[in-house]
Amino acid sequence: MEEPVVALPSVVIVGAGFGGLRVARGLSRAPVDVTILDRHNYHTFIPLLYQVATAGLEPEEIAQPIRRILRGVPNLRFRLNTVTGVDLARRVVATDSGQIKYDYLVLAAGSATSYFGLDSVVQVTSALRDLDDAERLRDQILGAFEMASAEEDPDRRRQLMTLIVVGGGPTGVELAGALAELRRHALPHDYPDLDLSWARILLLEATDHILPGMPKDLRGKAQAKLSELGVEIRLGAPVADADADGVTLSSGEMIPAGAVMWVAGMRGPPLAEAVPTAGDSVGRLVVSEALHLPGHPEVYAIGDMAHVGDAETRPHPMLAPVAIQQGAVAAENILRSLAGKPPKRFVYKDRGTMVTIGRNAAIAHIFGLRLSGFIAWLIWLTVHLVWLIGFRNRMLVLVNWVWNYFTYDRGVRLIRGTASHRHISNDSEEAR
Repeated sequence: MEEPVVALPSVVIVGAGFGGLRVARGLSRAPVDVTILDRHNYHTFIPLLYQVATAGLEPEEIAQPIRRILRGVPNLRFRLNTVTGVDLARRVVATDSGQIKYDYLVLAAGSATSYFGLDSVVQVTSALRDLDDAERLRDQILGAFEMASAEEDPDRRRQLMTLIVVGGGPTGVELAGALAELRRHALPHDYPDLDLSWARILLLEATDHILPGMPKDLRGKAQAKLSELGVEIRLGAPVADADADGVTLSSGEMIPAGAVMWVAGMRGPPLAEAVPTAGDSVGRLVVSEALHLPGHPEVYAIGDMAHVGDAETRPHPMLAPVAIQQGAVAAENILRSLAGKPPKRFVYKDRGTMVTIGRNAAIAHIFGLRLSGFIAWLIWLTVHLVWLIGFRNRMLVLVNWVWNYFTYDRGVRLIRGTASHRHISNDSEEAR
């Protein structure tokens, strides 16, 4: 007589970012059936998105197909879906192609850009959350200089050559530094007809300092290096409005620009609003110290969409190390639940933060050490290469970085969108 087939407990992971993949790794070859859902079929290395936006790397160099990552692990499978909601009572995930049942659910859908209620800003600025954003931003930056090269009016040319970065956090600082390197080393060769001394890079920060969370002395060194690169830093300069011509500060000052990049803040993803449970002021799901939803020990939320503790507790930063550590604990707690053991409490181990500012320059606050300059830059390069998924990607990025370093060149600088071409075409038609 044949033994009856016993179905394995099903674990559904929403999101194939750092946290989601860490959960999958922790459950690989465990007695569970794991399904990973994501609206993209690839994992993106978010920390290097800004280098795609500034033509330092190509999109495929920081992305890895999810199915390749999961290859050879029999209890892991991937489905290309957009998750639209969760029915906690029925233990069902709703997607754009049907419903999926679960015994355990891990919500790891990342974050979204916060515009702080400024609806006009959403329409005319470029965010930097995924590969599409990065390519759009690269098109906009390079397209602005293409239009400037064809523009005869000096005031309009100055406007097109003005690039504004809104937000003085790590992404804003790295983006501004990369733009300064692009302006200094690559654009003069591409646009010999332009006076690049007219090109401006402005970093706007609403508070009185950049890089919150970094020690004061390192913040000062980062600000000094940006100024050395020619980046204009405006502190206490919150943006109140934006249109196709530039931004308006809360003071009423209008700054014309050819491209505006918005990296001023993050909030929970739209999916968090579709989960019937408590959230905090920025749309993150409030979870217990064991990372599960209150009253639902089978549902976990991790990474950028999780607020550990209660709504009054200070949330963890929206960083990859947090998501990775939480993913490890979530996977362990699922296995502990299956074994009838109590869950493990999550305790974040902050190993530090690093920010690169430009060529040979970075700051790092790691393991209690405060480093800056060339040594911090080398550490930043090494850590990011190690974190990249896939040997091929590591080699491609390394080759590009070596090429950029010794040739002072940056990528192939393709404009693959249509927006910039449309503007140039319209201007030409009006001129005729």
